[in-house]
Amino acid sequence: MLWYILKLIVLLPLIGLMAWGALKLAQKLQERAGAGQGPKSVRIVETTMLSPTLKLAVIEFHGREILVSASRNGLTRLAEAPARERTAEVVR
Repeated sequence: MLWYILKLIVLLPLIGLMAWGALKLAQKLQERAGAGQGPKSVRIVETTMLSPTLKLAVIEFHGREILVSASRNGLTRLAEAPARERTAEVVR
């Protein structure tokens, strides 16, 4: 019984440390994989759910903002306008 408790005291923090290290390694690999792509030409500005099957989205593409509806049937362009100036964005 003493041997079991001793193993538990030693191995439980070791397993927790290994799990934490695996998460940090995965995070670094994701950052590294996304870093080499360069600037993106498409950016989703805003989305709004209208119903469970219909969503409105504003997409910025090459200096234009395009309003599209996304449904099960695909995307439909609804409107287009010049892109607005970017303000300080919230970091998620």
